[in-house]
Amino acid sequence: MRWLLLLFLVSVSQPTYSQQYVYDYSPLCSKAYDQYMSLNLSAGNATIKQELVNNPYNLMATYLADYEDCLLLLMNGDKRDYQQRENHFDERLELLEKGTKHSPWHRLCKAGLYFHWALVHIRFGENLQAATTFRRSFLLLKENAKLFPDFPQNQIFLGTEEAVVGTVPDNYQWLASIFGMKGDVKKGVAKLNHFINTGNEHTPLRTEAIIFQIYLKFYLLSQQEEVWNFVNSLRFSTNNNLLHSFVKANIALNFRKADVALQTLQNARQIADYNKYPILDFETGTALLHKLDPEAATYFLRFLARFRGNFFVKDAYQKLSFLSYLQKNLSQAAYYRQQVLKQGSKLVDADKQAMRFAESNICPAPAILEARLLSDGGYYQVALQKLLDVDANKLSLVDRLEYYFRLGRIYDELDNDSKSIQFYTTTIQYGRSRPEHFAARSALQMGMMYERKGKKNDALRCYNDCLSMRGHDFQANIDQQAKAGLNRLLQ
Repeated sequence: MRWLLLLFLVSVSQPTYSQQYVYDYSPLCSKAYDQYMSLNLSAGNATIKQELVNNPYNLMATYLADYEDCLLLLMNGDKRDYQQRENHFDERLELLEKGTKHSPWHRLCKAGLYFHWALVHIRFGENLQAATTFRRSFLLLKENAKLFPDFPQNQIFLGTEEAVVGTVPDNYQWLASIFGMKGDVKKGVAKLNHFINTGNEHTPLRTEAIIFQIYLKFYLLSQQEEVWNFVNSLRFSTNNNLLHSFVKANIALNFRKADVALQTLQNARQIADYNKYPILDFETGTALLHKLDPEAATYFLRFLARFRGNFFVKDAYQKLSFLSYLQKNLSQAAYYRQQVLKQGSKLVDADKQAMRFAESNICPAPAILEARLLSDGGYYQVALQKLLDVDANKLSLVDRLEYYFRLGRIYDELDNDSKSIQFYTTTIQYGRSRPEHFAARSALQMGMMYERKGKKNDALRCYNDCLSMRGHDFQANIDQQAKAGLNRLLQ
């Protein structure tokens, strides 16, 4: 990527009487953006190079080149790539400063640059730097909105950032207060909706607005069904698009549609750059694991052999340990458990939970583990039968908690609300002070159930109860969803 910056600098150093920096979203810039947002990064770089040869003073090309760094680092998390590319931020920012402040794109591009690198800093565990960088983006967007209130692209990043700030976890609330940032989930997503609904498929930066909208609606507005219908529609094509394929598979796994995730990822294997992103193997392994398919191990091992980042490494070893355990290969299960302790990081909730699993040296009863994996994949009837064949009185306390939670979750998905509430309530009763996430997750799920039914007070009670439980697995993720629920109901 450095050659792109060198090309720009060499070009602009030549004497001319008509040097003027512009923000021109030219046809080549549009083409490069589409290539980057398909994870066809090398093609995007080639197109940007062509644009810079044709128009060396086009700062839009400088800005769009940053997508290659951002997407590569977010997808692959390679520290070596990070060290090679981190200076690109300052170099690009210096170039963008040469642009005219009278263009609405000037502050927008700088804010986008800050936003990209805030995400990268989070990915690499640099949370304070991420917060500082995020704030600079936020303030630039606020300023741009005042100066150019009718500039549509401002709504993309400002809407996303306002929504995220509206659900800042407790351990980061002090940062939001110090930095003077306030947000609101509904208002933030409304900005994104307005941008998307008033534009068309050729509107600059539309693709990322749609992806931000997908995740914000899915996780913060609890509009999972709407999102699921969208990613399965012709409006969100995965044809020759690795990023869309990843997003659809990721949403499918989180919406308990393992079969669709697996089919999506199998189709994606035909796309040329598939092997450049090991995380796709991790997702494939996860989809197969939910079917209790031993072939999942092949994909987790491929992921671990090729991945150079630190996130989801502990989680992958935990999943390998589960597979070995269910196959009654206890020595191999123990080996993978040891690797959980030794490899990877604890930057994401899944890895933190895997670490606690390894440290506890306790594995769920086989039937409970199978029911967990099956139900998380959407195979509810098979999972339910596994649980109904279990004598709960013979289970350990931890397994009994999961037993109650899984029954509640399955009955929830099967629309048996009375049984679901019964088992969720039992889980909370016995698991409130436990480090497992089952009690907090039960309160969260009941809150969502009551919210869907329009029972506001019951939903508020459940969300607040969820937030009152501290020190459990997946704390940040569960808290954010509960805060988002409160935010939705109290506006």
